[in-house]
Amino acid sequence: MNKSVIVILCLISLGCSNQSIDYELLISNVNLIDGTGKPMQRGVNVYINNGRVEKIDSVQIEQTESVIDGTDKYLIPGLFDCHIHTTNYLQDFSNLIHYGVTSVFIPGGSLCTNEYFAAMRSIGNQDSVPAPRVFHTSQHFTMEGRHPVKTYGSSNWRDGETVFFLTDTAQIARLVKQVAQYPIMGIKVTIEDGPAPPFVERIPQGFVDKIVVEAEKYELEVFAHASDNVEFLMAVNAGAQNIIHYVGIDLDWTNEEHLSAVNALLDRDATIVTTLVIDKSFLYPLHPEWLEVPALNEAYPVDELHEMITPQAISRAERIAEMIKQDYGLDEIAMEKIFLPQVQDIQQLLDQEMNVTLGTDAGNLFNFHGYSLHEEMQLLEMGGLPTMDILKMGTFNAARMMHVQDSLGSIEPGKLADLILLDADPLTSISNTLKINTVIKNGVVQKR
Repeated sequence: MNKSVIVILCLISLGCSNQSIDYELLISNVNLIDGTGKPMQRGVNVYINNGRVEKIDSVQIEQTESVIDGTDKYLIPGLFDCHIHTTNYLQDFSNLIHYGVTSVFIPGGSLCTNEYFAAMRSIGNQDSVPAPRVFHTSQHFTMEGRHPVKTYGSSNWRDGETVFFLTDTAQIARLVKQVAQYPIMGIKVTIEDGPAPPFVERIPQGFVDKIVVEAEKYELEVFAHASDNVEFLMAVNAGAQNIIHYVGIDLDWTNEEHLSAVNALLDRDATIVTTLVIDKSFLYPLHPEWLEVPALNEAYPVDELHEMITPQAISRAERIAEMIKQDYGLDEIAMEKIFLPQVQDIQQLLDQEMNVTLGTDAGNLFNFHGYSLHEEMQLLEMGGLPTMDILKMGTFNAARMMHVQDSLGSIEPGKLADLILLDADPLTSISNTLKINTVIKNGVVQKR
């Protein structure tokens, strides 16, 4: 028999055998946005086995069981929130899954002992109870009387357990060695002087330098908590690989020092996390109507939200609003005017191929687990960022930051099946990411 005929017959046979396979889950005839930035693929089938995407094609299917009809729906990767905190992870994790956040990055917190981190990792590694995958840093490296311990006062801050108070650079080597034995992504150093007045002192430059030097001995990255130009430059000059806020930073693209800092971050394949929604969260008490959005109220009852608007919260919001107006030269608060300069910077960073991803700082007042990540995306869209870029920031770019892009962050054969099925096109409006039909983690449909 002619060799070419044999090959054709073999291919036909393989095609027929593939059609007869019963996959654990099949999403049929769906519009696929795979997270890599490639154009949407229309009317494809996504086959899932053993928690992973096994195949993507557009052939006619025969399987009738375990099929989700994706007709007129849109499939995107599960979202990452690359900056959250939690003091009630069972409740917070359930809310995150509800809003399609299937992976989170936790840079410390007031309850974050080694045991607390381990418990969060454990629940994140299963798929029967709603919970995202958990990545995290060490506990905060800071100093007594500094941020966040003084600015977010709590009896839960305990030196050596939930936070490390640095008194001199000599102790840093021992502390870094101590935390390096745990499955952390890197060291969290808190440089900033606080999110709002009254400000505290920043950590000295020499301390940040030493942390980076010691972290490199264990191939650990440093995640710097910075929120203005001074702290941004301190982090970059020390050699930090990640800036986990882009709030309060105002890059001057004609300033040689700023340009040098950006180039240094590009050279070390750094990541910047956005967290624009922090500024919006400060203003919530002045806008009670923001609490009455149906998508928010799906997981956060409106009556409970209104109880958060206390006279103290209003007074604090008014002070911060005045500070924002002074900083931006505004007569009145306008969201687009506050965020446009920051989004323009983010666009320029993306144009230079900086890895920029999404975060919220959820866990603080009026910063909601799950929902606020969608607010973050809406603020970026308001500033003119293309929706495809925003989705890539919340998926593939985030996986790059966690160094798991080979298994997460996009919908491709061989990768873990963390997926969101939407009822509307997020490329038309990023707010359509809130029109969630189904959340899938590890190939398993999650309870919402």
